[in-house]
Amino acid sequence: MTTSAAGQPLIPQPPSTVTALRQAVAQIAPAALPAFTRELDEAADQSRQGSDLAPLRRFVAQWAAYVHIQRQPLLAEELRRWEDTAATGDAAEARRAAAEIGRILDTAHAALAATER
Repeated sequence: MTTSAAGQPLIPQPPSTVTALRQAVAQIAPAALPAFTRELDEAADQSRQGSDLAPLRRFVAQWAAYVHIQRQPLLAEELRRWEDTAATGDAAEARRAAAEIGRILDTAHAALAATER
């Protein structure tokens, strides 16, 4: 992953389009590209089967939040620590970790919604 000056995002938040998000993931988290492609294919298949764009919209929202977090190294590291705690901690630690993960994701989605208004 590319490093940044103290606390600065690695890249600007890209537009919430498949192409822009793919480019951002390739730049800041290339190891996530296979998951991006697999999930895009699944969302496209679900959209075609149901004649509904909701699966593609969810995909874009999820990956926009992922990019929002991953482009901020300190925030991405915090999320990884909480994910590790959720996986390895006792029940009380796992509950706290789940709450913190939810807070990080909620904050990312709210920040993205604010920029789209």
